[in-house]
Amino acid sequence: MTNRLSAETSPYLRQHADNPVEWYAWGPEAFAAACDRDVPILLSVGYSACHWCHVMAHECFEDGEVAEVMNRLFVNVKVDREERPDVDALYMEAVQRLTGRGGWPMTVFLAPDGRPFWGGTYYPKPQFLQLMGAIDDAWRNRRDELQGQADGLTKAIAATGELTPAAQVPGLDQLNSGLLALAQRVDAEHGGFGGAPKFPQTMNLELILRSHASNGSERALEVVLLTLDAMASGGIYDHLGGGFARYSVDAQWVVPHFEKMLYDQALLARLYLHAWQVTGEARLRQVLDETIGYVLRDLRHEAGGFYSAEDADSEGHEGKFYVWTPAQLREVLGDELAEQAATWWGVTDTGNFEGANILLRPARGDLLRPASIEEARQRLFAAREQRVRPGLDDKVLTEWNALMLTTLAEAAAATGDASWQAAAVANAEFLLAELRRPDGRWLRSWQAGGGARHLALAADVAALVEAFTALAEATGQARWIEAAREAADQLLDLFWDVDHGGVYTTGEDGEQLVVRQKDLLDDATPAANSMAAYGLQRLGALTGERRYEHQADRILQLAASVLPQAPAALGHLLAAVDLRRAGITEVAIVGDRPDLVGAVHRAYLPTTVLAWGEPYPSPLWDGRKDGLAYVCRDYACQAPVAAVDELMAQLTG
Repeated sequence: MTNRLSAETSPYLRQHADNPVEWYAWGPEAFAAACDRDVPILLSVGYSACHWCHVMAHECFEDGEVAEVMNRLFVNVKVDREERPDVDALYMEAVQRLTGRGGWPMTVFLAPDGRPFWGGTYYPKPQFLQLMGAIDDAWRNRRDELQGQADGLTKAIAATGELTPAAQVPGLDQLNSGLLALAQRVDAEHGGFGGAPKFPQTMNLELILRSHASNGSERALEVVLLTLDAMASGGIYDHLGGGFARYSVDAQWVVPHFEKMLYDQALLARLYLHAWQVTGEARLRQVLDETIGYVLRDLRHEAGGFYSAEDADSEGHEGKFYVWTPAQLREVLGDELAEQAATWWGVTDTGNFEGANILLRPARGDLLRPASIEEARQRLFAAREQRVRPGLDDKVLTEWNALMLTTLAEAAAATGDASWQAAAVANAEFLLAELRRPDGRWLRSWQAGGGARHLALAADVAALVEAFTALAEATGQARWIEAAREAADQLLDLFWDVDHGGVYTTGEDGEQLVVRQKDLLDDATPAANSMAAYGLQRLGALTGERRYEHQADRILQLAASVLPQAPAALGHLLAAVDLRRAGITEVAIVGDRPDLVGAVHRAYLPTTVLAWGEPYPSPLWDGRKDGLAYVCRDYACQAPVAAVDELMAQLTG
């Protein structure tokens, strides 16, 4: 028999449809049931690619004894954090305040009105049974204490929505303070920041690369390249099929949690693109090519959308799809080539993961494969394709697709790869066709057979502003600037806080949770307010509409109050600060000059926007001589530039 989750479209929720737990999806039916029964809500949040979510499901939610206790004492609610990041963020903050840490699966106990009073992450069966008994006893006998804790937690997690903006926009001092804080956390031996577990922290690396572009700091470039080489050489990178796992459980990037998320591919491919633009190093371009190749091969819907993730597990074991033994290499490659491959990828008899081997490069940064190793890679990849694949989360999320769209547009423009540009355009067309209501309201999640559902959040719409702007720069088509403008207007109309500035996580037409938060701190993806500040500045420069830049300034003022406490969690916002500090340079190319277009795109010019192709409102279009490029900073237009080398000298010198 199945429970209520069998009617859901989320792959994660459907994974639990056969549980003996009487699950509810998030919604008014669950809250009404909790009120009627006068019992707490047991909220469980996870996602389909999460290894420890599967472990707790096997140990607890598929167990009849545990399910009986859950069903008797609580109303049980399952949430896919990727469909409802607003719900996840709210209760994750409560768990972090209670325990000092967070993660998934997340387990939270709520009063019937949605206020949290206790929570944690993964619980094995004995501890989970003990915890549920204790919660039930407290609910029946010490409810006033729980209600008081719920009041305190609710007040605390409402704080982001009530921040007071600073009088001034952050500037160079705050930027340098943020960079100094990051410098103090750099792992000088293995790259990245801090110790295990180690996440890519892409936005912070992008910020450091920007500082190199701004001031020529060789140390900044060294930090970025050390980390990029370490990640691409480690087990976190898929050396056969391309793409990155979500994070490494160790500080050396060796053993990953094997789930592969679309957002990681989008953000890391963009970082490798930018590093390649700065250095011209072929090994960085190889990682870029292979990461985008993985997404286009394994995560693309035939109509152009991109799927969310691949699981960590296959056949019930984490990483089984990816690991190799020496005997398996010999079976596929023969003795001689297997020996070469084992040396190249560090394969040994003892292994580095449960008796098998995660492929990696022992010689860090030596990534360009000789012909024999490339042959081995292709043969091993073909053999691996015959294995049972990890589960695919085939929902299409607006935010993550927009991140990938931005990367594809930038990469296509910088490399001249027409197939990447075609994929970017197809993705944009898919988003417009499938994830937007007829009235223009954006939605968050789509799946074949179920269509689109859930109103888009601020992060979705803000990511679209950046994505459509980047696509306009790549294609020269004015329609994408119009799409960016429409997304920006929706962001400001539905999400804007008129009292304090910044965008709320949820729109004014959305579900009202127990508090209305603002997404200010970067996590695995850039914060909604950071994306809004960055995208609105760039869009304002291209359209000449100062209101976009004004609202971006108000976001920066709002974030200024939290910058001193959490500079390492505001990398993308500090990039927006740098964009404003340096001043946006607009390059308008009027007429048929593909050499100029290509030259601008190939360079790493993080404070430059490009207008060309079909004219759209821009300070530089009217009355300009056809066939030349015009450079403008803060709309004080300079003389036309006729040659590529002269243009690039102006922009980079």
